[in-house]
Amino acid sequence: MLDIFISGGPVMYPLLACSIIVMAVIIERILFWIGMDMSRDKALLDEVLELCRSGDWESIRLKTQGSKDYILKILITGILHREFSMAKAMEAAAAEEIKRMQKYMGIIDTMITVAPLLGIFGTVIGIILSFEVLGSTGIEHPEAVTAGIAQALITTASGLGIAIFSVFPYNYFNSRVENAALAIEKYATSLEIVFDKLVNPNGRVKEGTQ
Repeated sequence: MLDIFISGGPVMYPLLACSIIVMAVIIERILFWIGMDMSRDKALLDEVLELCRSGDWESIRLKTQGSKDYILKILITGILHREFSMAKAMEAAAAEEIKRMQKYMGIIDTMITVAPLLGIFGTVIGIILSFEVLGSTGIEHPEAVTAGIAQALITTASGLGIAIFSVFPYNYFNSRVENAALAIEKYATSLEIVFDKLVNPNGRVKEGTQ
C-alpha cells in the first residue's frame, strides 16, 4: 500500500487528507445517531400527549425533566410558549435540532465532489509527466513512461474510491435526518391538535388548563 501511495505522486497527499476527514466525520455522525437513538423515549412521548389532553402541564414538567429526547425537547418548547405561539416556538426548536443533525454533512458532500476531481488532476499530471519522459527518452524506454501512467491510474482510482465510500453513509445520514423531520412534524402536529381541543371558540384556554 505504501508503494502504491508513493507511486501515486503528490496528489495522493490531499487525497489522503480527504479520506481521513471523511472517516472522522462518518465516525462522529455514527456516534451522534447512536446517542440520538439511545435518548429516544416513545412511551414518554405518548404519555406527554395524554397529559396534554387534560392540560396537566405540571406533571409534564416533572416527567420530562432531564429527558434528552429531541422530540420531547421540541414539544416542551411549544408547551412553554403555548400562550403565545406554540407552532412558531416548535418550528424554531425543530430547526435547531435539524441543524444539529445536519452538522458536518456539508463536509462529506464536499469530499464526494473534490476527491474525484483531485483524482482527475493527478491523472492529468501523470499523463503530462509521461509525455515529458517520452519526449526526452523516446520510445526505446517504455518503462520510463509507464510510471506516469501508473500515477495517473492510481490517483483516479483513489479519488473515485473515496467518493464511492462516502456516498453510502452520506445518503444514510440524510435519510435519518428526513425520518427525524417527519417524526418531529408528526408529534408537533399531534400536540397542536390536542392543545386546540383545550381552547374554547373565543381563543381562551379553559379554566384549569393553565
